[in-house]
Amino acid sequence: MRKLKVFNNITLDGYFTDTQQSMSWAHNHDAEWTQFSSENASGDSELLFGRVTYDMMRSFWPTPQARASLPAIAEHMNSARKVVFSRTLTEASWQNSQLVKGELTAEVRQLKQTAGPDLVLMGSGSIVAQLAEARLIDSFQLVVHPLAIGGGRSLFEGIGRQVELKLEKTRTFQNGNVVLWYSS
Repeated sequence: MRKLKVFNNITLDGYFTDTQQSMSWAHNHDAEWTQFSSENASGDSELLFGRVTYDMMRSFWPTPQARASLPAIAEHMNSARKVVFSRTLTEASWQNSQLVKGELTAEVRQLKQTAGPDLVLMGSGSIVAQLAEARLIDSFQLVVHPLAIGGGRSLFEGIGRQVELKLEKTRTFQNGNVVLWYSS
């Protein structure tokens, strides 16, 4: 059975987007962080997105700017198999993308049962909350950025139960980011 992992950036005050749905605050790259991000993206995985995150990623990673500034990450993001969950999209045009319109938890349960690499859910806060509620997430990799933004969307917004996690490891970076690895 495939594992479902969440990778997300959050602020010290617990938001993954600001009040304008932006994550521009999460792009504090230095050499150490870029190397980590490149290595982290190099593994074999199938990426899962909600529509908003998919549109944001699709608008950046296939561009010449992405390929020039973060080539290893751009290569992985563009070549990886991608699944986008949306009721409003009519097509998924980014390379290697599949559009899924079915009921989220049932579709993810089915994906986890199929053969293939682990599944990585990026961004997509409302999907994270739904899948955490359904106990379908196996682990979380959260990047805590050293800033508070005072408002936005919480990663677990709307969850109706307590989600207990076990801290597996941490890593601190010179730019102030701290990565926390949790298992569920």
